[in-house]
Amino acid sequence: MRNLGPEMEVVHLLRAVTVELGLHSARFASRNGMHPTDVRALIALMDASRAGEETTAGRLGAALGLNSAGTTALIDRMERAGHVRRVRAEGDRRKVLIEVTEQAVELGWASFGPLIAGAAELLRVYDERELAAVRGFLEGVLEGVAEAATERE
Repeated sequence: MRNLGPEMEVVHLLRAVTVELGLHSARFASRNGMHPTDVRALIALMDASRAGEETTAGRLGAALGLNSAGTTALIDRMERAGHVRRVRAEGDRRKVLIEVTEQAVELGWASFGPLIAGAAELLRVYDERELAAVRGFLEGVLEGVAEAATERE
């Protein structure tokens, strides 16, 4: 195999990390009797919560690329398992929000916490400029993936 340069080495490392994280997520789902989409839903819900955003069933379905029936089935399944709950919005009692339960957070942290802590520890040796470069690269890759998905649709 020919040497394609340091840029391609980084791209291939990113691909390898992505594959390994996907496998870790699949093992987590399997061990906990979950569908892989359930794990994606939990991540989407926790990301929204961290950003201070409310999540309705419609918003969750859109984030996961599910239709209304699929979203309802997903939420029903996750609610039965104790991973999410439906709650009324305080400002508009007609609006139903989907929230992650503490049980699901603890379950996720038990599996993903060591990975997160390890990644954070690795980043502690970088200075602000280096962290900005890493962040910029990852944001650019994420934007490129989103654009590619939009183009395919």
